[in-house]
Amino acid sequence: MLAINRRSWIVMTIALIIVVFIFSNIAFADYSRAPVTSEEVQTNLDFVWICLAAILVFFMKAGFSMVEIGFTRGKNAVNAIMKNVMDFAVSSIAFWAFGFGLMFGTTNGLFGIDGFFLHTYADTQDPWLYSFWMYQLVFVSSVAAIVSGAMAERTRFAASMMFTLAMAVFIYPIFGSWVWGGLHDGNGWLANIGFVDFAGSTVIHALGGWAGLAGTMVLGPRIGKFKVDGTPSPIPGHNLPLAALGTLILWFGWYGFNAGNTLSGNEQIARILINTTLAGSAGAIAGMNTAWFKFGKPDASITLNGALAGLVAITAGCAHVEPIWSIVIGGIAGIIVVNSIIFFEKRGIDDPVGAISVHGVCGCWGTIAVGIFKSGEMFQMRNILIQVLGSVVAFVWAFFVSYFIFKIISFAVKLRVSEEDELRGLDFSEHCNEAYPDFQLWHSK
Repeated sequence: MLAINRRSWIVMTIALIIVVFIFSNIAFADYSRAPVTSEEVQTNLDFVWICLAAILVFFMKAGFSMVEIGFTRGKNAVNAIMKNVMDFAVSSIAFWAFGFGLMFGTTNGLFGIDGFFLHTYADTQDPWLYSFWMYQLVFVSSVAAIVSGAMAERTRFAASMMFTLAMAVFIYPIFGSWVWGGLHDGNGWLANIGFVDFAGSTVIHALGGWAGLAGTMVLGPRIGKFKVDGTPSPIPGHNLPLAALGTLILWFGWYGFNAGNTLSGNEQIARILINTTLAGSAGAIAGMNTAWFKFGKPDASITLNGALAGLVAITAGCAHVEPIWSIVIGGIAGIIVVNSIIFFEKRGIDDPVGAISVHGVCGCWGTIAVGIFKSGEMFQMRNILIQVLGSVVAFVWAFFVSYFIFKIISFAVKLRVSEEDELRGLDFSEHCNEAYPDFQLWHSK
C-alpha cells in the first residue's frame, strides 16, 4: 500500500511540474511580435511550391535516364547513366556562372548582361531569387537530356559534355530570354509581341528536339540501322519495362514541370494538373490506336511515346486552355508522333528514343495549339501566326546554332566513336564499365 502511494505521489508531482511549465510559458510568452499576415503566408507558400516543383522536375532526370536506357541496347546503359548524371552536374555550374545572367539579367534587347555567378544579387539574399534560380536550373538539364536520347549509342562522352556546356551557357539561355526573360530582370522580345509558352513546349522541348536533330544529322545513323537500299531495320531496346518506368517517372515529374510555372501557390495549379493529365492520357490512347491501325498491334514503345507526346504538347498551353481542348491537343500529338517517327526514319534520321518527334515536332504542335485553343481567344489568326513565328525562330536558332557547334566538336575532338567501339558498346569503350557484367551484353548486336 505504501509503494502504491509512493508511485501515486511521483506521478502527481511530475504532472504538476508539467502543468506549471506549460502555464509559465503561456504567462511569460512574448506577444509583442506582430501576427503573421496573409501576405507572409502566401510568400512562404510560394517558396515551398517553387522548391517542391523544382524537386519534381529534378526527379525527371531519372525518367530521362530510364527511357534512354530502356529504348537502347544494354551495352550502352552505363553511358546513358553517365550522360544524364553529368548533364545535370555540368549544367548546374554553367547556368550559375553564365546561363542565368544571359537569360534573366538586365537585357540589352537580345539577352541579359548582368547577374553572372549570381554576383549582382549577392547582397540581396533574396530567398525568392534562390528558389527561382533552382527551378530554372532543372529545366536546363532537361533540354540536354532530350539531345542525349536522340544521339544515343554512338556519341563520344566527352563530345556530349562539350555540347551540354554550350547548351547551358548560351543556346538555351539566349532563346529562353526572348520568351521568359521578363520573369525577372529581362524583357523578351517574343513575349512582348504576344508569344505564349507557359511551361516550355518550345523553350525546352522543341529546342532540345531540334538540337537533337542537328546532332543526329552530323553523327549519322547507328551501324545496322539502315539497309543498303535505305530501308530502316529495327534495333529494339533491351528493356521495355525500364522505358515504361521512365515514362511514368517523367509523367509524375511533369506535374511540377507544368504547374510549377505558376511560380506561386495559387488556384491555377489544379487546372494545370487536370490539363496535363488529360493530354498525356489522350496522347497514349491516340498513339496506341494509331500504331494498332498501322501495324496491326498495339505497340508498347509507341504507346509510351504517345503519352510523352501528349505531355509535351500541352506544356505550352496547360494554363490557357479548357480541359476538353487539352484532350484534343494531346490526342493529335499522339497521332503526330507516330507519323513523325516514320517520316524521319524514311529520311535516314536515326533517333533511338524518338526524341526529335516527341519533343521537337510535338513541342511545335503544342505551341501552335495555344494560338488555336486559347480560352477566350480561340481561332484568332493573329495569335496563331505569332505562335508559328515563335516556333520558326526556335527551330532556326536551335537547329543551325547546334549544327554549327556539333560540326566544330566533330572537327576538334570527334563527335562519334569508332566503328569498333560502337559495335562493342559505349559502356566498355567510353567508361570501361558494363551495366550487366554477368550477361556480357556488349557481345550483342
